[in-house]
Amino acid sequence: MIDRYTRPEMGRIWSLRNKFEIWMRIEVLACEAQAGLGVVPEWELAAIKTRAGFEVERIEEIERETDHDVIAFLTNMAEHIGPESKWVHYGMTSSDLGDTALCYQMTQAIDIVIGDVRRLGAVCKRRALETRDMLCVGRTHGVHAEPMTFGMKFGAWAWALKRAEQRLLATREYSCAWGAISGAVGSYSNIDPFVESYVCEKLGLRPDPLSTQVIGRDRHAHLLAVLATVAATAESIATEVRALQKTDTLEAEEPFSKGQKGSSAMPHKRNPITAERVCGLARVVKANAQVGFDDVALWHERDISHSSAERVVLPDSFIALDYLLSKLEGIVEGLVLHPARMLANLDATRGLIYSSKVLLALVDAGMVREDAYVVVQRNAMKVWDDIHKAATGPTFREALESDPDVASRLDAATLDTIFDPRAFLTRTGVLFERLEALEF
Repeated sequence: MIDRYTRPEMGRIWSLRNKFEIWMRIEVLACEAQAGLGVVPEWELAAIKTRAGFEVERIEEIERETDHDVIAFLTNMAEHIGPESKWVHYGMTSSDLGDTALCYQMTQAIDIVIGDVRRLGAVCKRRALETRDMLCVGRTHGVHAEPMTFGMKFGAWAWALKRAEQRLLATREYSCAWGAISGAVGSYSNIDPFVESYVCEKLGLRPDPLSTQVIGRDRHAHLLAVLATVAATAESIATEVRALQKTDTLEAEEPFSKGQKGSSAMPHKRNPITAERVCGLARVVKANAQVGFDDVALWHERDISHSSAERVVLPDSFIALDYLLSKLEGIVEGLVLHPARMLANLDATRGLIYSSKVLLALVDAGMVREDAYVVVQRNAMKVWDDIHKAATGPTFREALESDPDVASRLDAATLDTIFDPRAFLTRTGVLFERLEALEF
């Protein structure tokens, strides 16, 4: 991932230095385990632990000749350790080192993303409770439907992020936190299983119960799929912000800082560029999940067709997701709301959004539902036609009051109750009671 979208903590995890630090730690731990088994003499273990080191530049120099990154790393470690380096990587194969280290990196990275999701979820919850009574119109198919509150939008986002947190936690346990030090085809032919158990315990991982030199890539595919799902959730929030910021709607706007410019040509513009960036990077994370699926099928016990692809999609997915979640947190935290515009939009259809209440009131008054639907729709379509023509005309209530089929059944007091937007929200308290109990 380019530096523009890389936050320092996540970038460090996927740096060569961090990878080699984990490799060195695994190799030293493996030597400790071998010493416990009596394979490595204690004094040689002490020398290995004291002298172990590496230089990224030197490893890259050696790799240009060997065309093998693990051998280049081991060669550089041997330059530091000396003769005792004969015990380093003893009985191991490259994937024992690389796969175990990669899983450890994945746990480091997913912990950051879990923190990102929790912070964003907490912001959504707080803003939901702040705006629980802020009237706005709900939309289905992009068309005005019924009154709701803006707090319900924030609340829905909070619950989606809670689901994301739960998926990430489960994924950390079942797809990330694994290790394998079992030899060339996973048979422990040259290494005692104790070494694997010892190393994994020290790293907070669990031994893969049966690896075939590589840890099964269905784990990695699942991880990438979950990251893509989290990105899709973030994209859905950002898309709603973008839709609400349209000039024709303008109920909410992402923060626009002092000195910020919206357009090189049109000085009046305040564009939802950060929300658009979130959506764009989410597409990258979602697309990378397909690579994870393709990496599951390897030839026999192992090939390396997955390796080159993983070096791109795993860091890029984590880095992009970490970045876009951080940006989305800033958007939601600073989201500028326009309650007056929300009320104006609520009334934009001249009362049509109350049609469901009219329908039920006519049924309660004794009209057959199918007949009531015809009556309500008949009057609603007249109002729609006037709106589309930008023509003046009666409101929906006025049209109903002029209709004998309605006027004979619904009096003014009943219509007053029907055309009160708060009448739609008498049971929303339960939604916010549930939200108050939500923890991140």
